[in-house]
Amino acid sequence: MRIVCIGGGPAGLYLGLLMKRRHPDHVVTVVERNKPYDTFGWGVVFSDAMMTAMRLADPESATEIEDAFNHWDDIELVFKGTRQRTTGHGFIGIGRKHLLNILQRRCEALGVELVFERDVESDLEFPEADLIVACDGVNSRIRARYAEQFQPDMVIRPNRYIWLGTKKAFDAFTFDFQRTEHGWFQAHIYKFDAETSTFIVETTEEAYNAHGLGELDQQASIDFCEKIFAETLDGAKLLTNARHLRGSAWLNFSRLICGKWSVFNGKSHVVLMGDAAHTAHFAIGSGTKLALDDAIELANQFDRHGHGRAGIETVLEAYEEVRRVDVARIQNAARNAMEWFEVVGRRYADTLEPPQFFYSMLTRSQRISHENLRLRDRTWLEGFERWFAARSGIAVKDGERVLPPMLTPHRVRGLSLANRIMVSPMAMYSAEDGLINDFHIAHLGARAMGGAALIFAEMTCVSPDARITPGCLGLWNDAQEAQWRRLVGLIHSLGHAKVGIQLGHAGRKGATRVPWEGIDQPLESGEWPLISASALPYLPHSQLPRAMDRSDMDRVRDDFVAATHRAASAGVEWLELHCAHGYLLSSFLSPLTNRRMDEYGGSHENRARFPLEVFKAMRAAWPSDRPMSVRLSCHDWTEGGNTPADAAIFAAMFKEAGADVIDCSSGQVWKEERPIYGRLFQTPFADLIRNEVGIETIAVGAISEADHANSILAAGRADLCAIARPHLADPAWTLHEAARIGITSVNWPKQYLSAKGQYESNLARAAAASAQ
Repeated sequence: MRIVCIGGGPAGLYLGLLMKRRHPDHVVTVVERNKPYDTFGWGVVFSDAMMTAMRLADPESATEIEDAFNHWDDIELVFKGTRQRTTGHGFIGIGRKHLLNILQRRCEALGVELVFERDVESDLEFPEADLIVACDGVNSRIRARYAEQFQPDMVIRPNRYIWLGTKKAFDAFTFDFQRTEHGWFQAHIYKFDAETSTFIVETTEEAYNAHGLGELDQQASIDFCEKIFAETLDGAKLLTNARHLRGSAWLNFSRLICGKWSVFNGKSHVVLMGDAAHTAHFAIGSGTKLALDDAIELANQFDRHGHGRAGIETVLEAYEEVRRVDVARIQNAARNAMEWFEVVGRRYADTLEPPQFFYSMLTRSQRISHENLRLRDRTWLEGFERWFAARSGIAVKDGERVLPPMLTPHRVRGLSLANRIMVSPMAMYSAEDGLINDFHIAHLGARAMGGAALIFAEMTCVSPDARITPGCLGLWNDAQEAQWRRLVGLIHSLGHAKVGIQLGHAGRKGATRVPWEGIDQPLESGEWPLISASALPYLPHSQLPRAMDRSDMDRVRDDFVAATHRAASAGVEWLELHCAHGYLLSSFLSPLTNRRMDEYGGSHENRARFPLEVFKAMRAAWPSDRPMSVRLSCHDWTEGGNTPADAAIFAAMFKEAGADVIDCSSGQVWKEERPIYGRLFQTPFADLIRNEVGIETIAVGAISEADHANSILAAGRADLCAIARPHLADPAWTLHEAARIGITSVNWPKQYLSAKGQYESNLARAAAASAQ
């Protein structure tokens, strides 16, 4: 085959040498616009896994690259006059120019033709090529030529950064945060040879503009950065090797995703690779890794399907299918890390104390978890756990195993919780006439013995016409109140768990069948009239609700207040108002479901007016020493719906009205929603509201392990974790997870103590066996 790689970066050079090495008859050309051995950039970071793949792909170049590596294990944080360090992270770095020079020499040795100082405008300049590899960077001309087929989705991110270097070798990957009169600046610093380090400076657009950096030339920008980071530089100068750039040296990162990676131009197959196909923010240092992995996978696919022109289309389809998975994983981690640095000034720098700020930074990508940090640096993590426990009021004795964050106590108003795990409200649809029955006693009683500190029953409806289904719990009469009193007494008799109730009204999602008879489907008989913010059915064939008038609002508010009094009388200790998931109060908050033209529709203030009225009336009726929370759908996952920014506005309103905690869920507002699921997928909403609004939050959604909960709590992303489905599968989830991470000091119910030692021993044996 005739193969042309447009772009002489890591992707093009590495693919060129791999294809020529594996099939010497290929005619491979790499075309680069710069001069021979004249490249730009500073250092790049590798992982051990990357080097393993490169050793398998081409041992000769891998050996030379490894010989040039600089290794270090530590990460250091400079923040608010403190220096903190942790070890065990295992970085390896090399100068980008050195890396490319090694690959260039290897290409030449194998017979790859390197063409320099040729600026390619179009793939059609190579009509004889069987395969054209467009690895011409994020601003790829080839991708732009076929934009309709490649479907690029590029987002320009808000932060500004400048990529510099310095002749000072740092012995740790160093992050330096400095506050100026106009905002925070952060430096990402890592060495890549014996005497030189990369030095990336990043800040917000607001700080960039306020300091007038867009009006400065490169040298003036360098002088500015040297002044900010003078202590860390300790007399060393900052350098640039990008004098070729015109105008400001400050850049915005471009996040790129492509819908398709290959096309046929009529003569040649054209495929994207490296930054031309996808980008990953430098916050996790994976751009070069992605490029090299692309090259390895494409070469491997040719090995599998054959190195002839006839199979190119099959090869490219397989290459894209395989690489999309890993690229998406890396891009998700990079997005998390990138967004952390974008909001660090307004969200974390002024709210978190240095130890927790460091933890938050270390876990910013969500690829590193609590137990992963323990593997890397046990001493540092145990010190952090002692700090966290002390803030929770635990006095830890020297040599004593400290409790991890999820098992530390927490106090909200006058209520003390034994730990930070709660059983999330989950509808069971098993009531008759709204009454708690033997099922609920058995169901919630079992979970009350399972170790969680707070047991929530399902959403409890404030009137018969507030129910989702005929099987929903209610609290509108004396019989129901008596059963709640029975439930509270039972849970209190079983251990330390406290009892929470979530009051709600189904609104337009009411009068439906229980899920196992058809979820969200209207009742075939016995339905009741529905009300909502606006006259919009949930499904096209659902009952049409009536838009509420003022008399409806008065009645519903009074129903909530009456249920609040009953809950207090029954001994419930925590009250939550359900303003999420498309139910009645949620339908006021979302512009998708609130089309009103009066004072209850339109602006945030108007849409929140009735939910706030209900909340304030409940808060006045609820004992002042008992906490209240509000569950919000923090993202409607639909164009035109509420976003996390809207949720933060509503959270601030509820905070002002007296809410203690925001329970951060999402979705279920609009049937055509398109949520993006994944591990801890709703935790960013709890993080945003906690650290920007300044109110405690509950994280919920895809939290299934102690490691997840500990990571969330330790980083200050939430104050409590609500565990839902895992508690359905395992009523003793909290006790079992504690045992699984080696915590044996947690009390089990006395009736079950004989099983505790056996359970812990079985876990220890299983762990020992898996380690062999």
